Amino acid sequence: MVTKQQLAGLPEDADLRRADSLAREIFSDVANKWALLIIEALGDRTLRFGELRAEVEGISHKMLTQNLRMLERNGLLDRKVYPTVPPRVEYTLTEPGRGLRATVDAMCGWTHRYLTHIENARDRFDT
Repeated sequence: MVTKQQLAGLPEDADLRRADSLAREIFSDVANKWALLIIEALGDRTLRFGELRAEVEGISHKMLTQNLRMLERNGLLDRKVYPTVPPRVEYTLTEPGRGLRATVDAMCGWTHRYLTHIENARDRFDT
């Protein structure tokens, strides 16, 4: 957890504990399953919309569109439109997006490491 001492000198918008902070808004945007899965799917690649949708199994067209717009708005991915018919659109992570991907990769590793433990805990809890 971030301490008050670590926040010293930073604007109030950097405090995740404040309901009205920009940091909390950004955290809320990117801490959803679809955003995390999109970031993981993009990795170091450039993908088109259809390729991303195929990579992120179960995501609807609407949810992919909403999350791509949110990630672009927050500067985490670049969207490049080519003037072709039909239009070709490609998505690539920006430097901040690649930085967030390192965190997403760590979360994926944590999930794989503790998957069996969590599955067993759920089984015990549910019985």
